[in-house]
Amino acid sequence: MTSSETSVRLPERPFPGLDVSGARILVTGFGVSGYAIVDQTLQRGAHVTAVDASRSESNLERAKVLETLGARILLGEEHTRALPENSDGSPFDVVVTSPGWRPDHPLLVAAKDAGIEIWSEIELARRMQKADGPEWLAVTGTNGKTTVVTMLESILLNAGVRAVAAGNVGLPLIEAALDPEGFEAIALELSSFQLHWTENLGAHSSAIINIGADHLDWHGGMDAYAEAKAKVYAGTQHACLYNKADQRTLRALEEADVVEGCRAIGVSLSAPGPSEFGIVEDLLVDRAFCENRHSQAAEIANLDTLAHLGPHGAPPHVVLNALFAAALARSFGVQPIHVREGLAAYRAGEHRSEIVHVKDGVAFVDDSKATNPDSAAAALGAAPSVVWIAGGDAKGADLHGLIAAQAARLKAVVLIGLDPTPFTTALDDHAPNVPRVWIDPADCEDTRILMHKAVEAAASYVSDSDIVLLAPAAASIDQFANYAERGNLFAEAARSLGSGA
Repeated sequence: MTSSETSVRLPERPFPGLDVSGARILVTGFGVSGYAIVDQTLQRGAHVTAVDASRSESNLERAKVLETLGARILLGEEHTRALPENSDGSPFDVVVTSPGWRPDHPLLVAAKDAGIEIWSEIELARRMQKADGPEWLAVTGTNGKTTVVTMLESILLNAGVRAVAAGNVGLPLIEAALDPEGFEAIALELSSFQLHWTENLGAHSSAIINIGADHLDWHGGMDAYAEAKAKVYAGTQHACLYNKADQRTLRALEEADVVEGCRAIGVSLSAPGPSEFGIVEDLLVDRAFCENRHSQAAEIANLDTLAHLGPHGAPPHVVLNALFAAALARSFGVQPIHVREGLAAYRAGEHRSEIVHVKDGVAFVDDSKATNPDSAAAALGAAPSVVWIAGGDAKGADLHGLIAAQAARLKAVVLIGLDPTPFTTALDDHAPNVPRVWIDPADCEDTRILMHKAVEAAASYVSDSDIVLLAPAAASIDQFANYAERGNLFAEAARSLGSGA
């Protein structure tokens, strides 16, 4: 660009292939994606300031690296309370914000009031990526998106596609989009937080797996949450996938502004019609991208292909995730044989229906990632008899529907968390005869001891073919650093029981 062109404020510069040289960018949040944003824009000549409340050792070390390259990194809560002044006194062109910052954060409100555009990393990456850059296969949903994206990555790699999982999982999207060697496709996981600040997504194909109640405090209500999820469809070029069993996903698609000719593809666990993916007997079937979808179907896998993904075979929600991953891959031109081989090679990520121990025929399953009632329901549905470890910060969620629907499969319930009341109230109403115990944190020196007590209590109720399931239906922040620590301590406690006979 010429000097006159680089004097144009960043939001008005042309894209794709956005030139950020000379632009004044404020990055809010200095985590993994925040660091990547500063690094990638700094390399390309932008003037970058980043703010973060945390002065953690890792933040301080990373700040030193980027400050030597010319970045301005402001760490400490005092720097996040209001819109900082730019080092040269000029206004910022844009604010690129972390998903963790709520829209009502004072700094973001001040930026909006000052007329400064607020972008997500996704928006910035879309603008900066060149027109011939990798195609985006975008996935969102309340539950299952990480599984779908990592399954999709496995399929694409098996097909010989230069692909990577990115976004809310894997690489920061901006690194994947601007990788100098160039990817052909990005399996992109998107949270509602990221989508809230994104206007120009334009994916090759996109999917909403489901829309359930979650993060309503961040968005301000269910309508705003669903509206953010729906933005994944905006500008989609080839195929929009929706869940036939979730009418919210269909409504989102019906209201979406997509590229002319983009197809709507239904996904379900029932027999598929034309332009759908589904199940026929024990086969995963494509009636959308086969040669003649009106009279033919393509077998893409069978349930045995996925049998390694659950203690009693793949549970229904995992099968549905596989169908979404397969449909996205097929929309990109991947042949059924590579879909099947990619699914067979796939292994679930940590803390997602992960079998961490087996003792005397009883599987101990870590689904610590199940932080809301919908995801816990999916995990509970994987076995007929479950000793359930649950509890934590319920985030105001109503647990009555979950426990009413799952009561018949509950052999016993072990509660963790500082306040078990949301669970005990629902259990009183819908499963009063199911044995339960609360691990009182006042009786535990630390979270390790607490989890060991929880697992020992759960093990006292099991018999052959039961599963002990950690699927808390709640956030971990009231007792643990994060869901990963909660899951790791569960696995440690389960393995300490020994292997049995």
